[in-house]
Formats: sequence, structure tokens, C-alpha cells
Amino acid sequence: MCKNSQDVICSNAGTCHCGRCKCDNSDGNGLVYGKFCECDDRECIDDETEEICGGHGKCYCGNCYCEAGWHGDKCEFQCDITPWESKRRCTSPDGKICSNRGICVCGECSCHDVDPTGDWGDIHGDTCECDERDCRAVYDRYSDDFCSGHGQCNCGRCDCKVGWYGKKCEHPNSCPLSAEESIKKCQGSSDLPCSGRGKCECGKCTCYPPGDRRVYGRTCECDNRRCEDLDGVICGGHGTCSCGRCVCEKGWFGKLCQHPRKCNMTEEQSKSLCESADGILCSGKGSCHCGKCICSAEEWYISGEFCDCDDRDCDKHDGLICTGNGICSCGNCECWDGWNGNACEIWLGTEYP
Repeated sequence: MCKNSQDVICSNAGTCHCGRCKCDNSDGNGLVYGKFCECDDRECIDDETEEICGGHGKCYCGNCYCEAGWHGDKCEFQCDITPWESKRRCTSPDGKICSNRGICVCGECSCHDVDPTGDWGDIHGDTCECDERDCRAVYDRYSDDFCSGHGQCNCGRCDCKVGWYGKKCEHPNSCPLSAEESIKKCQGSSDLPCSGRGKCECGKCTCYPPGDRRVYGRTCECDNRRCEDLDGVICGGHGTCSCGRCVCEKGWFGKLCQHPRKCNMTEEQSKSLCESADGILCSGKGSCHCGKCICSAEEWYISGEFCDCDDRDCDKHDGLICTGNGICSCGNCECWDGWNGNACEIWLGTEYP
């Protein structure tokens, strides 16, 4: 009756009396306890300060549970960021801390599933948002049964090959068209099927994100998200969006109708606001209007407050900058809602075609 699950009497931390364990308590501090003396809170004592959990946490059965802002086996390390900032960095797109699949330590998620080889395991991502187990027909971490062998696993979701569909690509899709004919019908005037914003099946496009009316057209050629700035304002509030292009009201112009035609500045005042740190007007790649740089339309990839950014530096996927699912902001992709990844190539929404 005194043996623990490893058949050790009183966990070698006490003696057995009439079927019950009497735990060692030589110091009179009661740090060894439990039905089988399995809990030893002496493991929580900091060797340097001799305090339990360094005075920055509570001990339960030999393990320290640290206060906000502290971490380590003995809560001996303090975070260099605030608890609020730590929580913000660990919050996944669905609003959960580390997607409920890991623990947050100083703004970084430690996912519960870690591959012993040192590579990421089935659960990975900055906020543990990707769970590759969802791609397996029958879960076995040592098998290679991803997407029924008919697709690629992308952050826990299956991207099926042509001719297959289903959550795990388990269903064959009967189509009278060949793979080449299907892709050709989905291309339209674009080089990429479905303009790189959707999925082609049997010559028809399903646009991403599913159900978002801002992306539409036979080949998903219209993307009205392009009319929004980073705050979600459409055409700067001074125009309407038509198939991804702003039609500006009278008195306004620019890609997002952000520039008023009238200006109350002198030419000198305007130019002084357009000069970059090196003294060059709009980095030599644009013109100055009313204190703001208007980047050259011929060089579509030039952007930034002083036309100093090259949008070609942003990550690409399938030949598209930011995969067409975000805005390139000075070399970094700012992804639209539901998308993640360096090139906004990972769809994290709940619905997946």
C-alpha cells in the first residue's frame, strides 16, 4: 500500500507504517509530502537565495510556478519586457495564449510538442498556431501519412493536389478536364492560376479567403483589399474601390486617394518636407506634392514616406510578393486578417476549401 507507481516504497523519501507513508521531515518544515511522499518542495529552493522559487513564485509538488515577469526552474530570471507585452507577443490569431498548445515565457511560446531531433515537431509556429497532426488521416507521429498522400500540409491544413479534395485530401475529384486544361481555364489573363489568390479545381477558382467578398472574379482577379490602407480605410475615405483600384472623388488623387490636389504650402515649404536624410528630394525616385512624396508610377515597386523602400525586397511565394495576401511595407509583409507567414502564405482561418 505504500508503493508508488514505480513500486518504490514511499518514493524513498519516507517510511511505511501500517500501510501509510510517513514522510521525512528532519528539518520540521514539511517540505516532503504526498500520499507516497512523492512531492519534495526542497527542489524549489534557490541555492543562492535559499528562498522557495526565489521569492517570485509558488511551489507545488517540487515545481515552481512563477509570478508574471519571472521564469526559470527556480523563478530566478526576470523578463526584460512587461507582462503585458509578453502576453501580446504570445497571443495567437485566435486570441489564445500560445494557441493553448504551449507556455509563454518572456514573449516567446514554448510549444508542448518538441521534436527530440531539435527540429520543430507536430506543433510549431511563433504562437504554436500550426498543428501538423490535423493533416494526418490516422495520427501516428512516426508515419508519413500527410493529407492522405494527395497534398501538402501547410500549418496543419491540407493543400490538395489537382484531382483531390477534402479536409485531408481523402476524396478523388472526378473532372472531365485534364490538369493542363483545368489550369488554363483558371489562369485567364494572369500567369498564375486564380491570380495567385485562390485554388483551381476542374477549371473553376475558389478565392481566398473563403467567403470574403473583397476577393472575387472568375479568376479571382479582383482584390478590393488593395484599396485599403494598413488601418483598413478604403481609398483614404475619398473614393470608391472597383476591382482593386481606387476611383477618387474630385479634388483627390493617388493610389489610395490620399493626396489632395489643393495645397496651402509654398514650394520651398513643400520641398523641405520631402527631403530625405541625405538631402535628396524623394530619394530621386518620385515627385513632391504638398509636403509628401509621390513615388514614380513607372517603378511600381518603389514606396515609403520618401520613396526609399523597394517592395521587391518583400518575401515571395508562388511568384507573388506577400503571396497577394498582404501589403509590402518597406521590405516586410503586413498580412491581411487570416494570413500569416513571412510571405503571408499561411491561411489560418476556420474555413478551408
